[in-house]
Order: sequence, then C-alpha cells, then structure tokens
Amino acid sequence: MPDATVRTSLAADYFQGYSVVGLIAVIGVLFVAVAFGAGRLLRPVVPTPEKLLTYECGVDPVGEGWAHTQVRYYVYAFLYVIFAVDSIFLFPWATVFAAPGFGGVTLVEMFIFLGFLAVGLLYAWKKGVLEWT
Repeated sequence: MPDATVRTSLAADYFQGYSVVGLIAVIGVLFVAVAFGAGRLLRPVVPTPEKLLTYECGVDPVGEGWAHTQVRYYVYAFLYVIFAVDSIFLFPWATVFAAPGFGGVTLVEMFIFLGFLAVGLLYAWKKGVLEWT
C-alpha cells in the first residue's frame, strides 16, 4: 500500500506545476477580457458616415477595391520563408553539434535537411521561378 501513496504524492507534485501554469493562463485571459470590457464601456460611440469609409493612408478610396498582384512576389516570399526557417534550425543544430556524443548523427541529419532545401531550390530554379522578368 505504501507504493500507492508514493504514486499519489508524485502525481500531486506533477500536477501542481501544471495547476500553477493553468492559474496564470486563466488570470491572463481574465486580464485581457477585463481590459476589452473596460474599453468597450468607456469609449465614446459616435458613428458618422465618415467613420464608416475605407481609410488608406489618408486618401479617400477611388475606383474598385481589386488589384492585380503578380504571383512571383508570393513565390519570392515563400522562398524567403523557407530559408528563414532553415536559418532558425541551423543555430540549435550548431549548439547540439558542439555537444559531446552528438557530432556524427547531428551532422548527417543536418545534411539531409540541407539536401531537401537544395532540392527545393533546384526545382524552383529549373521552373524559372527565380528569374525576374
């Protein structure tokens, strides 16, 4: 029977840490809800037609709201995100690579990761995505 009390004690200690995190999360949500509620109660509400207009950099809107955008801008943005994520993964990799006992495995994993990125870049280059024309 002492084994059950030890397990109960360990479970209580384990969940006590989560209860503190949960309490802080609830307090944070309540803080945001009170702030939004106070803002809603205290702000002046005076709707006018000018306030309902679309506002863009101080200029009144003219014409229709649709604009044509080249798809290549999105492709460049996507390629940037891919390589930004790559750089985010390189820093932790460098710290793990320096730790004893992880050198060879970490090196192989990173070259596999860089290989996938290289294949993606080669594919984009072959498709002509990287040409600005």
